Amino acid sequence: MKRKEFIKTLGMGAIAVSTQAYGIGSTSNAIQKKLTILHTNDWHSRIEPFPIDKSRNSNKGGAARRAALIQEIRNREKNVLLFDAGDIFQGTPYFNYFGGEIEFKLMSKMGYDAATIGNHDFDGGMDGFKKAQKYAEFDFITTNYDFSNTILDGRTKKHKIINIDGIKIGVLSANIELDGLVPKKLFKETKYLNPVELSNDMATYLKHEKKCDYIICLSHLGYKYKSDKISDIHLAKQSSDIDLIIGGHTHTFMKKADNILNKNNKNVIVTQAGWAGILLGQLDIYFTKKSDFIWAKSSFNE
Repeated sequence: MKRKEFIKTLGMGAIAVSTQAYGIGSTSNAIQKKLTILHTNDWHSRIEPFPIDKSRNSNKGGAARRAALIQEIRNREKNVLLFDAGDIFQGTPYFNYFGGEIEFKLMSKMGYDAATIGNHDFDGGMDGFKKAQKYAEFDFITTNYDFSNTILDGRTKKHKIINIDGIKIGVLSANIELDGLVPKKLFKETKYLNPVELSNDMATYLKHEKKCDYIICLSHLGYKYKSDKISDIHLAKQSSDIDLIIGGHTHTFMKKADNILNKNNKNVIVTQAGWAGILLGQLDIYFTKKSDFIWAKSSFNE
């Protein structure tokens, strides 16, 4: 089969799977609008499902299943956004052979709204990422990476604003330090800036200057660590205007999203959907008529 035919067949020949929901917060009679946020992370070039064998992940994952599930949710929900929290590349021969082309083509067909960059997305070097990026019909958000002296200068955004059904969504990122994870020759002159400071500054800008109703951070910091290393939990506690952190890097399978109090004693939702595309994370966010966020429900679809 030719490569274009293979991509088309794989992206569209999907089957649907079931979901299980978990509640966060409390309901209100003032609900007027609903926003459904779908999210993935660390799918590591898992184009096909895992082999059918006796392993824990037997026959799980795969781009075709995810495409069908996303479409099923879009068919029943009015307002749907789709995000990825990084480490799209590396893990199967598809990346070694095609260099990220298939991953970005499939994500484009699935209709991703934005993604951030994980450490493994540099595994083909900056030249490799740039070459594959031409197949990505969605934005990459990198708030705390400075690419000004690299070939990726101007090819990512510090933030994105999405207007949907009268709700104004601000999207930013928190990216992991590359030094020690990625060889210097692969990320070259990329400058790593403090993700807590940059995320907070951007969230404040989006919330108060751009008047966004809801702020989402696409994070590739990792869920949490035993050490003092910066994590999603650390970021949530030190934040002030971030409403939701969609995480990656630590391959954390969650039964339900966390609810963390920020430095102003307000709730921040922290979530992550495992790895390899085994799960599709879902958050149903409810707003009042004035687009004030009041309630959320998390679920993970397999």
